[in-house]
Amino acid sequence: TLKGVFYQRAKLIHPQEDLLKGFHPDDRKHHIIINVGGIKYLLPWTTLDEFPLTRLGQLKFCNNFDDILNICDDYDVTCNEFFFDRNPGAFRTILTFLRVGKLRLLREMCALSFQEELLYWGIEEDNLDWCCKRRYLQKMEEFTEINEREDDLIENETTGETVEETKLGLCMKKLQDMVERPQSGLPGKVFACLSVLFVTITAVNLSISTMPDLREEEEKGECSQMCYNIFIVESVCVAWFSLEFLLRFIQAKSKFAFLRRPLTLIDIIAILPYYITLLVDTTSVGYKKPSSGSIYLDKVGLVLRILRALRILYVMRLARHSLGLQTLGLTARRCTREFGLLLLFLCVAIALFAPLLYVIENEMADSQEFTSIPACYWWAVITMTTVGYGDMVPRSIPGQVVALSSILSGILLMAFPVTSIFHTFSRSYIELKQEQERIMYR
Repeated sequence: TLKGVFYQRAKLIHPQEDLLKGFHPDDRKHHIIINVGGIKYLLPWTTLDEFPLTRLGQLKFCNNFDDILNICDDYDVTCNEFFFDRNPGAFRTILTFLRVGKLRLLREMCALSFQEELLYWGIEEDNLDWCCKRRYLQKMEEFTEINEREDDLIENETTGETVEETKLGLCMKKLQDMVERPQSGLPGKVFACLSVLFVTITAVNLSISTMPDLREEEEKGECSQMCYNIFIVESVCVAWFSLEFLLRFIQAKSKFAFLRRPLTLIDIIAILPYYITLLVDTTSVGYKKPSSGSIYLDKVGLVLRILRALRILYVMRLARHSLGLQTLGLTARRCTREFGLLLLFLCVAIALFAPLLYVIENEMADSQEFTSIPACYWWAVITMTTVGYGDMVPRSIPGQVVALSSILSGILLMAFPVTSIFHTFSRSYIELKQEQERIMYR
């Protein structure tokens, strides 16, 4: 680019400059003065020729004073100065766009305010450069989520106020406060504490049921008093979870939206295995297919063990009452691209180091621990993630150099997306915490 081109397209006028001193009537045909929040700029009309659809570009087509005031807030005829009562900091990005055709997002500026400025000046969001557009769209998605949650809360409050004060309406409102808003009162707090207590009991009960003595009894088809007590505790916990699910389903205004929630799906997946296990146990008692012998019962037992292992999903129910788990889920949803990048980095590095180590160890080492490249893939995974089980160890010096390189590469590659994930986690935690405070304030 030639020197002074950007300066000629738009020039900042310093406050001490006297505009009337060097002003000539013919200058209004060539230049205009834009005053945005007290900061003045001198723009040639030719600068605006490339942007005729913007607010500034429309000034050229104004024929009278009324048309001018429809576009700007005030107009000084003496020096051809147009005044706009807008944010001067945001106008710097607009000025950069007019000068060089590059639209950038200021880090210190709110994305919503920036969107309002773009709408006011008549500039499309598609003109944003790719480096800023992704951050801008991410911010707008976060604001959309927050606004949707705020609208849902306001809608629930307004509908609750307009509902006729009948006994059924009062009962449903109290039920909703109890199961959805623990901070609403003593019943909600007791309900939340009971829910957390039963989740804890279920996790402990599942751990005890995997003890070797109980496993031997299960394989033999016997049931001691300890096994019976575990079954009773599990039945009580499932009964509570079933009751909680029914209460949440009853108070939900939109049943379909309730069933689509992730936590609701987790509840269904965690509760159904118990009833399926009871059904299978009831129908398979004393039944044995003659054609398959004990193979059929072995398969049934495997299915039952898998279904019982799904009870660990009860732990995910703590997300209803834990701000940290909610933040973790929101961060995972917002950082899918970062997690994808992390997986891509690891896959590329694994595909590079595994074949290299396989060739080196098979050519230079006496031991044949690395039997194939897929086996080297396993070694590369546990090495780059710094786990290091030690089940496969390179013996040759070049192989150890490759191992050291893979370890250092794994540390660096895993550290690259961590900063972005951490900032997203911190921002999500602050948003959820502020939302919780607003709910408590209401």
